[in-house]
Amino acid sequence: MRLSLWIALLVCLGPIAHAQTQPAPIDIPNAPIPVQVLAQSPADTQTDLQVICLFRSSPVNTLHGSLVEANEKLKGLLGRIRALNLFRGELGETLLLAPPKGSLGARKLLIIGLGDSQTFSPQRMQLVGEILYTEASRLGVAHPFFAPTILDGGVTKFTTGQVSEQVFSGFLRAAALDKVLKDANASASPSVAALTYLAGAKNVDGTREGIEKAISATSPK
Repeated sequence: MRLSLWIALLVCLGPIAHAQTQPAPIDIPNAPIPVQVLAQSPADTQTDLQVICLFRSSPVNTLHGSLVEANEKLKGLLGRIRALNLFRGELGETLLLAPPKGSLGARKLLIIGLGDSQTFSPQRMQLVGEILYTEASRLGVAHPFFAPTILDGGVTKFTTGQVSEQVFSGFLRAAALDKVLKDANASASPSVAALTYLAGAKNVDGTREGIEKAISATSPK
């Protein structure tokens, strides 16, 4: 009887314990578009649109960390599209996937190319931020999730704050352009209403600081 009761208790408490271990997002104050930083892998998100980045397809640009996780869940698909030189990963190149059921939690996966890893600089991420906004808008996704996956692409000499600042600067510029078009009744796409920016647990603070710098730079003086 005691054993049965203990098993029943574990079954009941299991979902609660799992929920309690989920990472809590950190809201960024004073953001013109609501944005939060979340310590989670893009391989584990439950979202309408997950956006990641890949460097130029080359044997020297191997996958690490969350990109390996995503590739495993996709049964090697990321590796296949790169190894066959189909997705070249040039700067600004995009590829939209519909992950098979039972692989990723995201209903759509958008990949943005970063170009050559050897000459990469954070300023490139402004274009990525613009593409992030415009593609989410075009797809009708109000709340995309974004992971730069630069560290997991093998480039480690820049801080996550340097990267997030540039991403969000580009994102805000695209949002401002979208507002001008909508005010002129010249846009048919819905606006992006929020953004979740993913970071590793040890990089959350740096990522947040970079986004706050981008907001400060665009705020009225």
